[in-house]
Amino acid sequence: MKKILIAVDDTKSSKAVLYTFHNLVKRPEAVVLLHVEKLEGKSLMIDMLGEAELSTLKESLKGTEYKKELDMRAEKILDFYKKELMDNGRIRVKTMIRDGHPADEILRVAEDEGAELIILGYSEKKGLNRLITGSVARDVDKKSKVPVLVAKKPAMMCEEAYTWRDAYYAVSLFTVVALVMFILGVVLEKNGAFLP
Repeated sequence: MKKILIAVDDTKSSKAVLYTFHNLVKRPEAVVLLHVEKLEGKSLMIDMLGEAELSTLKESLKGTEYKKELDMRAEKILDFYKKELMDNGRIRVKTMIRDGHPADEILRVAEDEGAELIILGYSEKKGLNRLITGSVARDVDKKSKVPVLVAKKPAMMCEEAYTWRDAYYAVSLFTVVALVMFILGVVLEKNGAFLP
């Protein structure tokens, strides 16, 4: 496999692409790392806009503080994933930022770049929220001309680092158990429980 497209955002479900990528049987020569900015944030309005309205919105946002903030956030997201994917420099990683409908942009970039595989995270939206907003992964999978790998976060990831709070509780629990065992030993020895 020469080139794959990995679509990422700032959600927890998107981090599953790292686990999936690192477990690929054969690594690609190049990765196109894509982040699609939703111009209206979490609003459903962007999904209802046609091409003309979307083009007008993109034009009106050029040069605004809001667009600059979106671009800075996108760069930060892409930098994080790029560092995670570099694999000691053996893989070329190209980053791209697009704006618009995520599924449409992912498919467009995959075709333009000649990607042989698309990897994206699975949003765990459920119920009415999923019915209203739909699923980018489902739309990409349905319309893609190349294979799509939808990454789900495994139930337990050993790669996740422990926090100081985890360490503190582990040491505290061990200390309490050791102290109880010591006191129990002293009490039992005084009562002669250890005598033959």
